[in-house]
Amino acid sequence: MTEYLSVSTLTKYLKAKFDRDPYLERVYLTGEISNFRRRPNHQYFALKDEGAVIQATMWAGQFRKLDFELEEGMKVLAVGRISIYPPSGSYSLNIESLVPDGVGALAVKFEQLKKKLTAEGLFEQRWKQNLPQFSKKIAVVTSPSGAVIRDIITTVQRRFPMSQIVLYPTKVQGQGSAEEIAENIRRANERGDFDVMIIGRGGGSIEDLWGFNEEIVVRAIFESRIPIISSVGHETDVTLADFVADSRAATPTAAAELATPNTKVDLINWANEQEKRLFNRLTHLIKIRRERVDKLSQSVVFRQPERLYDGHLQKLDRLCERLSVLTENKVANMKHRYELSAGKLIPTYGKIVEAKKNKTEQLYQSLLLLDISKIKARGFSLVTDEKGKIIKSVSDVKKGQTLDVELTDGKVIVEVK
Repeated sequence: MTEYLSVSTLTKYLKAKFDRDPYLERVYLTGEISNFRRRPNHQYFALKDEGAVIQATMWAGQFRKLDFELEEGMKVLAVGRISIYPPSGSYSLNIESLVPDGVGALAVKFEQLKKKLTAEGLFEQRWKQNLPQFSKKIAVVTSPSGAVIRDIITTVQRRFPMSQIVLYPTKVQGQGSAEEIAENIRRANERGDFDVMIIGRGGGSIEDLWGFNEEIVVRAIFESRIPIISSVGHETDVTLADFVADSRAATPTAAAELATPNTKVDLINWANEQEKRLFNRLTHLIKIRRERVDKLSQSVVFRQPERLYDGHLQKLDRLCERLSVLTENKVANMKHRYELSAGKLIPTYGKIVEAKKNKTEQLYQSLLLLDISKIKARGFSLVTDEKGKIIKSVSDVKKGQTLDVELTDGKVIVEVK
């Protein structure tokens, strides 16, 4: 009797075959990226050629290791293993590593970074700084042991020995070179007294020159306040540093020539030209000033100087008249207010004076009633003892005591019996 297998059983059998097959454990494929849409974590797309398509999976860990951007239609070299996904019964390639095919990974990375930085505008001409006519101090970012620094020193000493060269010893190849190049560019800018900077190295492969293609170096050159001359590789070599630098030189010697005046004759010609320009400028300024003086000397003000202050005198007269009117108005206003106040104050003050006068009269009459001479005139007398003490009662005297009795017209002395 024929035994029928379930779909799951067959799929599991095929999966076990795939997993144990040594030829499928690691396969090397070349193909074209198809149906690629970047996802947050794991990536799912297809590899295809003219005759077939295979689904591909790249887990997030492997995908983050890529140093280039996947793009639709890109030809790649893939390494991975073939596996079956039982729920759907489909087989796919689980990719372990991926590199661009044909032009190479670095070339792809170069074009992708160039496209990105171009879109940001870092290579636009409007950002380029002009190189100085005379460079008193030149910073050089390169290896201290290569032919580059020797060529630069020789050329500068021959053409413009007054220039001072400051070398920033830099690793220009291999791991960590990009960070060191960018750091020394920043250090030179922090110093702040350089007229121009030369960065560069000798020729080599794209791998040797790659430090000058790193984004960190390109941005450091773009942010530099010092004009930068790029001299990387041979004349046919091109790096992203060349695109962003303010000027590019094919060789270190050419870079030194750009950083210095041309020849002694050129220096003399330049000095003569500057002298001529200065003379013409001063002559022009003197001519303009003389014309202005002539024009001013013929003006009405110089021929009739009194007209300078005519307007001011008229203005002074108007101000004096205005001040006089304002003063009169102020005085009249104050006089009117005084009269109004006086009209209200005098009646009130008169009543107060009359009341005070009546009260004073009353007090005066009260005082008159207390006057002793008035009392004595009515027949009363004032009796005092020898000490002048007033006698108020019979009990205040004793027999034989002498008393003074004051009357209206004099005083008598009496004895008590």
